[in-house]
Amino acid sequence: MNLKKKDKIFVAGHNGMAGSAIIRGLRKHGYENIITINRNQLDLEVQSKVNNFFKKNKITFVFLCAAKVGGIYANDNYPADFIAKNLSIQSNIIDAAFKNKIKKLIFLGSSCVYPRISNRKIKESDLLTNKLELTNEPYAVAKISGIKMCESYNRQYNTDYRSLMPTNMFGPGDNYHPMNSHVMAALIRKFIIAKRKNQKSVVVWGTGRPKREFLYVDDFADAAVYLAKMSKKKYSSFINERLSHINIGYGRDYSIKTIANMIRKSTGFNGKIVYDKSKKDGVKKKLLDNKLIRSMGWKPKHKLEKILNNYILSIKNNINFK
Repeated sequence: MNLKKKDKIFVAGHNGMAGSAIIRGLRKHGYENIITINRNQLDLEVQSKVNNFFKKNKITFVFLCAAKVGGIYANDNYPADFIAKNLSIQSNIIDAAFKNKIKKLIFLGSSCVYPRISNRKIKESDLLTNKLELTNEPYAVAKISGIKMCESYNRQYNTDYRSLMPTNMFGPGDNYHPMNSHVMAALIRKFIIAKRKNQKSVVVWGTGRPKREFLYVDDFADAAVYLAKMSKKKYSSFINERLSHINIGYGRDYSIKTIANMIRKSTGFNGKIVYDKSKKDGVKKKLLDNKLIRSMGWKPKHKLEKILNNYILSIKNNINFK
């Protein structure tokens, strides 16, 4: 792959949390030949328009971060949107990349692709070994299709399409929608608002017992650029054509209760935390095995509690929630 400074790099989904972090990461390493386009200028669900865009811009490298994403509520309530839109977006981009002779692409997946495993860390080889979590199954099926599409093009056409499976991420550009956000953003929103309004309590969905792994989004971007710069020969020495995806994880998980208390401390909220046990918990534990990415020479730079605290301090007085 060997990402070069002269490469014309298209970041699909540049306004999202992951895409914007990858742009920051690219620029930090001196990559400035970056192409972006807004949703109102290019509908990624229309194949002909995507293909024409690729043909016109002479792209040489793609970071495929564009996707419809959301938390447990959104996944559970809009399953058709999550499978249809994601299948369409990723298929159009991967196919357009191939048709325009682009051999270098990184596809952003999700830890949701793995089956429900709660007794140990989740390995890359666990893909398709058991049933998926029902609340986000449509989204997971779409992302699995993206992984297999990349693998299939690599096998048949000798492309170099790589798939990264990040754990739960947080940081700049996160979605703070009151119903459709992921757990970290949802909790940050609740505690900041509670502090501002001097509320007596904050309601947290579920029991607080499930454990989740969290990674600062700039650490993920650092991993993505690190792997993009890696030669095909070196990358292939760690993976094979039928198991080409790589976990990008922090390496440790925390209970939702622990995370809630971290956020409460950082926001300065002194009220009570109430757990709404009528809401779904999701899987009890979801921790990625990150041995492979560490063996390739990468590890996260930021300690969770410190970067979470610093991030909350940086936004708590400067973010407007709608």
